[in-house]
Amino acid sequence: MQSLKNKSFTVFDFETSGLDPQNDRVIEMAAIRVVNGEVASEFSTLVQFDGTLAPKITELTGITKEMTTFGMDEDTAFRILNRMLGDHILVAHNAQFDLSFLHHSLMRIAGRSFKNDFIDTLTISRARHVYPHTLKDMCDRYNIPLIGGHRALNDVVACWELFRTMDEELPAMDALNKLGYIKKYGPPAWSPPNAKLEAITLKYAPR
Repeated sequence: MQSLKNKSFTVFDFETSGLDPQNDRVIEMAAIRVVNGEVASEFSTLVQFDGTLAPKITELTGITKEMTTFGMDEDTAFRILNRMLGDHILVAHNAQFDLSFLHHSLMRIAGRSFKNDFIDTLTISRARHVYPHTLKDMCDRYNIPLIGGHRALNDVVACWELFRTMDEELPAMDALNKLGYIKKYGPPAWSPPNAKLEAITLKYAPR
């Protein structure tokens, strides 16, 4: 983990009401702040949601519409999260998804986006391993516990352990701001201005 020393990261994850970052909403968020390789603080909350929550979202996450009524209001939740992010390097698995929701949420709430550098553990996973590359699959590959996946804090803790473990295997900081996308689907509709987009072709295990 030598390459991660003297660096500060915020690992974060969103659970959302859908897949559209412009029109859907964050219903749960979590973040851990890591300084010099050690977890320094964490934040996790459900977020109030006024819309209709699709049954498939509840099936995937276990979060119900009733649960979101007890969540933190969206403005306060993002203010706290923004402090957690600071000027740290952001880390997420499938960062394109979470960074898109972060961007559109901050633009809607605060009229500005973020400028942080970032690491996408999915991009690293696709470069090093054969399909599949979900957080659960990658954690299984490295024997990292992931209990209660698709709940934000559980995913954040697992994502940090995955990033730390992959960095110990082979320094991972060269993936800074790299964002891989599957070639046949084309580049994402939105990506951070500092993103280095890379078209990839998925690798499959030989049969």
